[in-house]
Parts: sequence; C-alpha cells; structure tokens
Amino acid sequence: MTAAEPRRFRPSLWATLITVPAVLVMLGLGTWQMQRLEWKEDLVRRVEQRLHAAPIPLPTTIADPEALEFRPVTVAGRFLNDKEMLLVARPRQGQAGYELLTPLQRPAADGGGVVLVNRGFLPMDKRAPASRPESRVEGPVTVTGLVRLPQPAGWLQPGNRPGAESWMRLDPPAMAASAGLETVAPLAVEATPDPGRGNAPLNGIQPLVELPNNHRQYAFTWYSLAATLIVVYVLSQRRRTGPAS
Repeated sequence: MTAAEPRRFRPSLWATLITVPAVLVMLGLGTWQMQRLEWKEDLVRRVEQRLHAAPIPLPTTIADPEALEFRPVTVAGRFLNDKEMLLVARPRQGQAGYELLTPLQRPAADGGGVVLVNRGFLPMDKRAPASRPESRVEGPVTVTGLVRLPQPAGWLQPGNRPGAESWMRLDPPAMAASAGLETVAPLAVEATPDPGRGNAPLNGIQPLVELPNNHRQYAFTWYSLAATLIVVYVLSQRRRTGPAS
C-alpha cells in the first residue's frame, strides 16, 4: 500500500500577487461597511428624535434644508389651487394614483415665498380637479406636516419631464419653473393625516421614512469572501514534496 504523498504550502508568485491585494480590498470594504453601519444607526436615532419632536414654524429663510428634514413644522398661507401638480404615488390599498402637490403662498409678514404642500393621495378617478371640488380650499390655512427633501432618482426610476401631466419625483426648482412660480422653498411639507377623515382623499400623508440599514449584512459578506479566498489560496497552493519512502 502506497502512503499518501506529503504536501507543503508553497504558494506561487502569481497566486500571491492576486490573492493578497484581493483579500486586503475585501477586508477594507468590510471595515468601511462597519463604519457606515455606525453612521446609519446614528442617523436613524436622529431621525426618530426629529419625527417625534413638537412642530415648529417653518423658517422664513431656509439656509440649511437638511437641518429641517423629517422635522414636523407648521406653515401658513393660501393655496394656489390653479397651480397644483400631480406626483406619481405608490399604490394605496391596491389603488393606483397620485399625490397632490399644491403650492402654498406664504403671507408677506412671514417673508412671502411659496412652499409645496403634499396634501395626500388621489385615486386615478380623482385626477381631474372637477371631480374633487373639496380639494380647492380657499382662504388662509395653516398646514402641519413633515419636511421632506428631494431625493435623487433611482437607477431604474424614470426622470421628470417638465410640462408632463404628472411628475415622477419631487423637484421643487423644476416644478416652480414649470408652474411659473418664484421664490419656492427647496423642500416640501407633507401634510399630517387627520384621523377624523379616515382614508378619505387628500387626508395628508402617513409618515413613511425608509432608511435601509443593510450595512451589517454587507460587512459580513465581504469578510466571508475574504476568509473564503484565504482558504482557497492555502488549499490550492499546497504542493507535493516528493515520493514517500
């Protein structure tokens, strides 16, 4: 019976030159994801604090919009119903539809200017203003809602087409230009739902803040790939030392 030939770890130059940098990159990416995890957890805590804070008046001058994101605010003015816009919305309870954005003209005493107000969901059959006369609120109003900032378009998300009948995503500057508005705030206020109206059209927006936090899984994946590559490298570079005696 012939004994198994002994093997010794004798890595080739090319295998080492390929494996070592790859492992270092994977370890670096895993560490970067752990750092991102710490940042995201801190962000989630700050957002939760903002969401549950008492509403504040929307400042007249908005120098730092990000400082207001997800903050409950109040804003007073008059709706410019003739310049309302439709924003394509996610389906609600199986219904396709839109969110109604109505510009709110702030009084001169509050510095003037216009703020876009997201007033709630409209089913497809309520698209035409004539089908929802209750939406054309006249006179002074005070809106309480959540500040939302424009988000970059997703990889597969269609872009906005100024002049189209509806918008794909929030874009205050482009929307203002399309509607012929000046001095528009770089954000929108999502009106808070009124429990007394149930699921009625134009009953505000239920706060939905999505902050995906998959960094721990990503870090585990990168570290696992690095460990797997090390094992493959070691096993593949074991070579026979010669015939057994």
